[in-house]
Formats: sequence, structure tokens, C-alpha cells
Amino acid sequence: MKIVCIGGGPAGLYFALLMKKQDPRHDITVVERNKPYDTFGWGVVFSDQTLGNLQAADPQTAGEILGAFNHWDDIEVNIRGERIRSGGHGFCGIGRKRLLNILQKRCEELGVKLVFEQDVQGEEQYPDADLIIASDGLNSRIRTKYQATYQPDIDVRQCRFVWLGTHKLFEAFTFAFEETEHGWFQAHAYQFDGDTSTFIVETPQDVWEKAGIDRMEKEESIAFCERLFAKYLDGHKLMSNAAHLRGSAQWIRFPRVVCKTWVHHNGRQPVVLMGDAAHTAHFSIGSGTKLALEDAIELARCIGKAGGDLNRALSDYEAVRSVEVLKIQNAARNSTEWFENVARYVNLPAPQFAYSLLTRSQRISHENLRLRDKGYVEGYEDWIARACGIQRAPAQSPVPPMFTPFRLRGTELKNRVVVSPMAQYLCQDGQPADYHLVHLGARAMGGAGMVVAEMTCTSPDARITPGCPGLWNEQQQAGWKRIVDFVHGFSDAKIAMQLGHAGPKGSTRVPWEGEDQPLEAGNWPLLSASPEQYIDGVSDWSRAMTRADMDRVRDDFVRAARLAAGAGFDWLELHCAHGYLLSSFISPLTNQRTDDYGGPLENRLRYPLEVFRAMRAVWPEHLPMSVRISAHDWVEGGITPDDAVEIARAFKAAGCDLIDCSSGQVSKKQKPVYGRMYQTPFADRIRNEAGIATMAVGAITDADQVNSIIAAGRADLCAIARPHLANPAWTLLEAAKLGYGDVKWPVQYLSGKAQLERNLEREKAMAAQAAGLSPLEQANQAQGV
Repeated sequence: MKIVCIGGGPAGLYFALLMKKQDPRHDITVVERNKPYDTFGWGVVFSDQTLGNLQAADPQTAGEILGAFNHWDDIEVNIRGERIRSGGHGFCGIGRKRLLNILQKRCEELGVKLVFEQDVQGEEQYPDADLIIASDGLNSRIRTKYQATYQPDIDVRQCRFVWLGTHKLFEAFTFAFEETEHGWFQAHAYQFDGDTSTFIVETPQDVWEKAGIDRMEKEESIAFCERLFAKYLDGHKLMSNAAHLRGSAQWIRFPRVVCKTWVHHNGRQPVVLMGDAAHTAHFSIGSGTKLALEDAIELARCIGKAGGDLNRALSDYEAVRSVEVLKIQNAARNSTEWFENVARYVNLPAPQFAYSLLTRSQRISHENLRLRDKGYVEGYEDWIARACGIQRAPAQSPVPPMFTPFRLRGTELKNRVVVSPMAQYLCQDGQPADYHLVHLGARAMGGAGMVVAEMTCTSPDARITPGCPGLWNEQQQAGWKRIVDFVHGFSDAKIAMQLGHAGPKGSTRVPWEGEDQPLEAGNWPLLSASPEQYIDGVSDWSRAMTRADMDRVRDDFVRAARLAAGAGFDWLELHCAHGYLLSSFISPLTNQRTDDYGGPLENRLRYPLEVFRAMRAVWPEHLPMSVRISAHDWVEGGITPDDAVEIARAFKAAGCDLIDCSSGQVSKKQKPVYGRMYQTPFADRIRNEAGIATMAVGAITDADQVNSIIAAGRADLCAIARPHLANPAWTLLEAAKLGYGDVKWPVQYLSGKAQLERNLEREKAMAAQAAGLSPLEQANQAQGV
């Protein structure tokens, strides 16, 4: 087969040598526009796992690369004069030029033709090639030429960065954060050979402009960075090797590239994207070169496996790599956004700031960190525990973050796990009875810090369905008090009441008879901010609330709040999410009013805030109140995370203690981006920008995730829904999985605790033995690291 690789970066060179090694009869040419052994850039980074992949693909090349690597285990974070280190991360640095030299030499040894100083305009220069590899980099001409096929999505990110070098040798991968009068700058530094380190300086675009770097000559901006990070450089200079760039041009914004397809057939041969031409991943997770080399490995593998069927090989390559690359790009996006918003986190205590940085991509979890550096994690757990008033005795195990207490006003939760309010639709005339006693009572005994009753309606016409619970009379109050008394009498959990009004989503059937479908009979009139039909052509129309309606509904909420206090609830939550009545005022998708309650966000919040303040006035001062919001409508023109921060600030000013951060369900046109912990970023942003406690919800499924969220300061509480439907004792089970025994069980169930812990330990040992993997390898595999 005749193969031409356009672009002599890591992707093209590595693919060429792998294919030549696979079959020496292949006629392979790599065409590069630069001079032989010439390149720009400083060092690149690989993880130990990537090195393993290279070793498996070509041991000789891997051996030469390994011989040139500088290896380190530690990551060091410097902020506000404090230095935090953690180990076990297993990274290697190598000069980009040295890496290319090794790959070029190996290609020459195997018989690959290397052509330099040839600037290829298009693949038509090689009409007799059987396969064209477009490895022509970030600004790929081939990708641009066939963009109708590849459908590239290029997102230029918010920060400016400059890639510099220094002869200061950093022992660890070092992050340094420095504040100026204009804003924050950060440096990413690591040694990559015997006498040189990479030193990347990064800052948001607006800070870069305020600092005047856009008007500086190159030497001036380098001198600025030297002064700013002088205490880390120990007198060493910063160096640029981008002699071809002038002024501020060396400061660039990172372009994230995603292509829908990677293969184009031009009528003569397939043209295949590889490396940066197909995708990019932000330098903060050090994966660009890794992805390029692994592209090459996978395509070579697919061609070898396909037995001469090139189309099948290319289809397999795209199918496999597109998924793997997406995983890395999702992690890179999380990491990119963290660094773009460093100002959001700099007021965290330094230990928590460092932990947040280490776990920013969501690929490194709490338990994964423990396997890397147990001493660091246990020390950090002790720091969190001390901040919560817990001093661990020498013989005791460290307290996992999820099992630290949390206090708001006069209510203290024993841990950070909350049983989400989950609609059950099993009431008659709004009356809670035996079912709710068992449902909520069992989960309270299952170890959670708090259980939350499902959305409870403030009047008969506030219900979603006829099966929804209510709190508008004393009989219902008595039913709830029975449940509250059980929770308080048989557990140390707290119990919260969530009050809401269905608004335009009311008068529907219970889900198992037709979710969101109107009742066949017995419907009641619907209210909302503006007339709407939740499901076009299906739902009943609601009418816009008058001022008289607002007064009545507000008073219904106040009455329900008083009844909840009388029933003995520890916590009260107001439901302002998911397209229900108060949500219909907040979202511009559903609020089309032209009076004082419509238009800008300030006006749209006016009525929900009025209801909240009226409830807060009658709810006991020593007990907390929270608000559930939809932090993202997932629809163009709807509520955005930017809006959510402002919504949280408004409720905080009105006396709210915590924001319960959900999203969506406002419009059937929504297009959520699902994934594990997919709503946690809303809680993170609101907590750290609006300065109010938050509860994270949505696809949080295990203790490791809860510990990671709490430890990083991304939320104060985690609400767990579906796992609690499957297992009322989810919290107790997760404690046993962690090996944390210092958790209180109901005395009647203690004999089950010891057996559960023994069985779990036996299962762990058997699984590890069968897999033949070290604990760290197992954890990395589970996290996709």
C-alpha cells in the first residue's frame, strides 16, 4: 500500500513507522514543511499509561523515548504563599524537538521516506497514493478544504497563554498562581530534559488586555512574566523559541477542535484526519501528543486487523477513536473551564484550592487520589474534619468528606448525603399515610444526613397529579407529623419539607398512566406567569396569574410553611424549578409578561422572591430554608448558568441559606448534556461565585463522587435520588464499600453490618486477583484515566 502522511508531527511520523514495521512492503512518505529536525515548542507531557501504550506498539521507539524522558510523581500547587504537594501522579516530560528527532530517526531506520521543506497545498499532489493521512496540525489545510465532510467545530477559548522555557529545573509539575491589580495569572511548569523546563503562563483575555500585554513587544511581555513569577524562577530567565512571532502574537487562545467525521473520500483515495487536525485537548491535561500517538496506534491496528479491507479499517478507526477522544476532550473541557475561572476558586482555603485543581477534570476522583498518595489524602481528610470540628484520634480512621457534619442555622446534618425529593404519587386528597411513613422512614434509617419529602402542594389546584401530597389542612399536617416523629424517633437523620405549586404542569395523570398527559376527567384550571401549553397540542392551557391570584397563592405557601413548622420539619425548601409555577416566572421561555413581573431577570424574580420572603417571615428563624432552581433550561433563549448565579444572589439576599441546583424540565425542547455528575458544575459555580451553600444533584451514584464533590468545595451537600430507590440504606452500603466503619447503624441492624463489611472485603480481594491489576491500575481503569 502507498501511504502519504501530510505533516511530520508526532501523529504522521508515528503512524508511518508503525505501518512500515507492520509490513515493510508499504511505500510510505511523510511530507513536512519545516526543515529537517526543526520544530517549535518546548516540552510535552505523557502519563505512565501512555508510555505503556507506546511500549506495546513499538518497544524500540518506546525505549528511546523513555531514555530521554524526565519523570516525576509530584504535583505542586502554589497560591497566596502556601505550597501543597501530592504524589503518585506518574508523568513524564520530553522536549518536543527530542521526541520528533527520535521518531524521525526511527522512520529512517525502517525505510520511511521523509521529505522536508515542502509546503503541501493539497493531497491532489499524490494521485497514486492509496491512503492520505492529514496530520497537518491545528490549522490543517486538508480539514479546511473538506470541511463540508469533516464538519469541524472550532471553539476558541477564553484565556491567552504563552509557551516559554527556562533553565530553572522544577522537581515537580508546578502550578503557580499570582494576583495582580488586573486579575490572576497562572503558570504551568515542568522539567523536560537535563537543563530545561517548560513554563506556560496563562490568564483570561480581559486580564491580559487590562495588563497591557496586547500592546507590549515580545521581550516586554516576557520580562513582565519574569517579574510576576520571580520567586519561582530563582533568578533564571524565561525564554521564547518563537523567533518568527512579533509583539503579542506569541500569546494565543487555545482552539478546541472537534470533527464530526474523520474520513473523506475524494474519488481517488481516502483522506484521514489524525492528531491535531482531527481534535485538540487543552494543554492543562497534557493530552495533545498522547492523542496523536494513540490515533496512529489505533489506525495501524485497524488496518492490520482488517485483512486488506481499508474501508472497514477506517470505519473501525473512526468509531473507536472518536469515542476515546471525546472522553479526553470532555475532561479537557472541565480542566480548561477551571483555569479560565480561577478567580472563582482563589478564595477557597489553599488546601481545598489545590484539591479542586487536582480533581478539576473529573477523571481523578477522591479514591483515585488516595491510591496515588494515601498520606496526602488522609492529611486532607483530617483538614476537612478539623474545619467541621472533628479531631481524629490516632486509632481512628480518617473521616471521608461525605461523613463530615454540615450546619445551617440551628440545624446540623450528621453527614453530607441527602435523599432527594422523589415524587411517589400515592396520596389521596393530598394525605400522606403509611406508604410515605415506610418510604421516608426506611431511608432515614439508611444512614443519610437528611431526607426530603417529595414536592408537596399548597392547595388542591397546586398538585401535579391527584396522587400528589399536600399541606393545606390540619389533617395533612397530622399525617406529616407522624412521619416526622418516626424519623426523629428511630434515626438521627433530619427531614425537610419541599413546598411547590405545579402551575402549568398540573392536572395530569400519574406517570404510569401517561406521564405529563392531562387527566381524562376531573381537571382543574391551571395558572402560570403567562399562558402556556407545556406539551404543544396535548397539555391543557394555563392562564396568566392576576394580582389576586398571586396574593392567594402566596398566602397558600405561607399557610403551608406554618403547617410544616407545626409538623416539626427541620428544614424547608421552596420549589422554583422544573417549569412549575414559580419557575414559570423565572424562565424567559415561559414568562412573556409585560408588567412588573416580566422582562428582565430582576422583574421575573419579583414574585418568587415575594413568596420566599413571606414564607421566611413565618418559618422559625433558627431553621434553614433552601430554594430549588433550574440552573440551566438547556434551550436557546432560556435560563443559563450565568443567570443562575444572579438568581442565587437574589435569593441569598432575601434570606435563603442554600440553593438546590437542578436544571431543565422547563421546556420539552430541552437538549441536556447528560453524564456523570452533569449538574454538579452548576452547584460549583453558584457556591463559589454567589457565595451561598449549594446542594448538587443529578447522576451522582457512589461515595467516591460524593467525596470528590464535597472535598473540592463544589457543593456542600449531595442529593441522591435513584440509588436510594434501589437501596434505602445506600449511605450505609457506601460507607462499607469505603471500608469506613465509624458510621452509626440502627442497633437492630448491627449484625448485618459486620457481615456486609466482610463480604465486601472478600469481593475486593477476589476481583483484584482475577484482574491481575494493581489497585491504582484498577482505579485508573474505572475512571478512564
